[in-house]
Amino acid sequence: MKDKILQKIESYRQWAIELQRGLTAIPAISPESGGEGEYDKAVWLRNELETLHFDSVEWFDAPDEKAKNGKRPNIVARYRGQNSSRTVWIMSHLDIVPPGERSLWKTDPYVVHIEDGKLIGRGVEDNQQAIVSSLIVARALMESGVRPPVDLALLFCADEETGSALGADYLVEHHRNLFGSNDMFIVPDGGNSDGTMVEVAEKSIWWLKVRTQGRQCHASMPHQGINAFRAASELVTKLGSLYSTFAGQDPLYDPPMSTFEPTKKESNVPNINTIPGDDVFYLDSRVLPDVPLAAVEAEIRRLAQEVERTHNVTISLENVQRGEAAPPTSPDADVVRWISEAIREVLGVEPKPQGIGGGTVAAVFRRIGLPAVVYSKLDDTAHQPGEYCILDNLIADAKVLALVALKASA
Repeated sequence: MKDKILQKIESYRQWAIELQRGLTAIPAISPESGGEGEYDKAVWLRNELETLHFDSVEWFDAPDEKAKNGKRPNIVARYRGQNSSRTVWIMSHLDIVPPGERSLWKTDPYVVHIEDGKLIGRGVEDNQQAIVSSLIVARALMESGVRPPVDLALLFCADEETGSALGADYLVEHHRNLFGSNDMFIVPDGGNSDGTMVEVAEKSIWWLKVRTQGRQCHASMPHQGINAFRAASELVTKLGSLYSTFAGQDPLYDPPMSTFEPTKKESNVPNINTIPGDDVFYLDSRVLPDVPLAAVEAEIRRLAQEVERTHNVTISLENVQRGEAAPPTSPDADVVRWISEAIREVLGVEPKPQGIGGGTVAAVFRRIGLPAVVYSKLDDTAHQPGEYCILDNLIADAKVLALVALKASA
């Protein structure tokens, strides 16, 4: 039975390409990023789902007046197993990011180009590799006449690229009954090129906007003003001490420590001969779960107050994004064990449960007490010009996911 299913998956390569072509041709960009949302892509996907033999296909629309038809669709396609007391969920997202600077693309980002086993186009890896691999798993089971030990449900969510408030978060808040207490999640939305990383934990994330206000004046008369840029620069330097203040390490994560990096810088004055009275920069912090963000905030405020006293400026802090780490998935959880066994069998490599600094939608499910892993074999070209999906990787993902569906038990 297992070998038959794996052979079926191998035979679906052309279908995988066709699915990628169809999905790529329909940009699903959030209104916040200048698009209409996922509606057209969801309709296309529904038509594909209807060609398969799911026991149920349900839509759960989150309202969004800025999106096409005023909705952001989330779809659940369920294939019942021999026992429905537990569900293995494979969650992917429908939305993509814009292509960015088109001159950096050698091909049309919305037309799949095939080169050396790579499918090139916006969204092909993030997250259509997951969409397609999950469809392949379902088709292989169905055409083999196999009902898995427990239910298999494919979840296609909206709004992942801009925060998931109208996607996974919406479902957890408004349709919590979808998810049973024994369910488990696989989120194929991150990984590495050799397929060894099984992500089970994430750091806390804090994006902070820092505004420094002084007094603008002519650059030749600096005594008449207060240079906000100079003061902000001193604060940036002081923030480097956060690495030593919060120096703990955890080998589960890569990198193993908390990170605190100044990133974006807003423009201040447009001309060279004016001292800026207002300056804005941003700090990206990824903090190990045992360090409360409140402690980090207290230290940042202390450093800011030192700069305020020295330079006679006012410094304000504004949260752009702030989230404490979700509880990690235990490396001993069933879903981790089963996917690790499948990786060894399909790829012949040793999987490694690992934590990351980035945030994924898996945290949504971990916060409600459900084990979730993030896994995919990919080169991580998401959001880049020339984004690509390696067809061999997509097929390997489908094989791994299929073996998990077959291994799972109630």
